[in-house]
Amino acid sequence: MGAQLRVYKRRIKSVTATKKITKAMEMIAASRIIKAQRKVEASTPYADELTAAVTAVAYGADVKHPLTTEAENPTRAAVLLVTSDRGLAGGYSSNAIKAAELLTTTLTNERKDVLTYIVGRKGVSYYNFRERKVEDSWTGFTDSPTYADAKAVSAPIIEALQRPTVEGGVDEVHVVYTQFVSMMTQTPVERRMLPLTFEKTAEDSAKVFMGDRVRALYDFEPSAEEVLDALLPRYIESRVYNALLQAAASEHAARRRAMKSATDNAEEVIKSFTRLANAARQADITQEISEIVGGASALADASAGSDR
Repeated sequence: MGAQLRVYKRRIKSVTATKKITKAMEMIAASRIIKAQRKVEASTPYADELTAAVTAVAYGADVKHPLTTEAENPTRAAVLLVTSDRGLAGGYSSNAIKAAELLTTTLTNERKDVLTYIVGRKGVSYYNFRERKVEDSWTGFTDSPTYADAKAVSAPIIEALQRPTVEGGVDEVHVVYTQFVSMMTQTPVERRMLPLTFEKTAEDSAKVFMGDRVRALYDFEPSAEEVLDALLPRYIESRVYNALLQAAASEHAARRRAMKSATDNAEEVIKSFTRLANAARQADITQEISEIVGGASALADASAGSDR
C-alpha cells in the first residue's frame, strides 16, 4: 500500500502544478479581455460611421460602382477567415472554421469559386493539413491586432476586388470571425462586406445605416466614382480591423473560460486523489496496527507455551 500512496502523492503534485499554470493563464486572459473590449468599443463607431458614409455616397451619387453593385453573374468570392494563433481556447477556432466551411459549401453550391484568406495559425494548419489552397495568410498578431495588421490583410483583398474575374479578381468579399457578445458568449458570424448589402431600396439602406439623421445632398468632385474608389478601401480596412478586434476579445474570453474550466477540473482531480491517498494511508495504518497486534498476540502465545 505504501507504493500506491506514493503514486497518489505524485499525481497530486503533478495536477497541482498544472492547476497553477491554468490559473495563471486564466488571470492573464481575464486581464487582456478588458483592453480588447475597449478597443472593440472604440473601433465599432468609426466602422459604423464609415459604413454610413459609404452608403450615403452610394445613395446620393446614383452611380453604378463595381464595389457597390451586384455582378450580373458572380463567379468568384473571397472568404476571410479569422482564427487564433494559439490553442487552449476551447472551441474558439474550430467553431470559426466550421462557419467558414459552411459558407464555402454554400458559395460552391452557387457555382462560385472560393478564394480563401486566413488569419491565425490554427486556420492555416487546418487547411495545410488537408492540402487545401489558401490565397494568403497572416499569423502572429491575433491576440492583439493593430490597424497596420488590418491594412496588411485588406491589401490583397482590395487588389482582388479591383481586378476583373478573368484576371483572378473576385466579385464579392465575405468575412468569418467570432463576434464578442459578452464575457460568456462569443458567436461565430459570417458577413458579406462587399458588394454592400442594400435593403429593398437605397433609401431603406440609408435609413438602416444613418437612422433619423438628415441625409445631405452631395456634389462630387472630381466624380462620385472616384470618391467611392477612395472611400471603399478605407471601409474594407475598418471592417477588417473591427473583425480582428472582435475576434481578439472573443479569443481571450474563450481562453479564460477554458482555463477556468481546466482549473476547476484540476481541483476536482486533486480532491479525488487526496481522498484516495487518505484511504490508502488509513489502510496502511490499519494494516500496521493489525500486524502489531498479531505479532504481540503471537509473542504472548509463545511466552505462555514456554512457561508450561
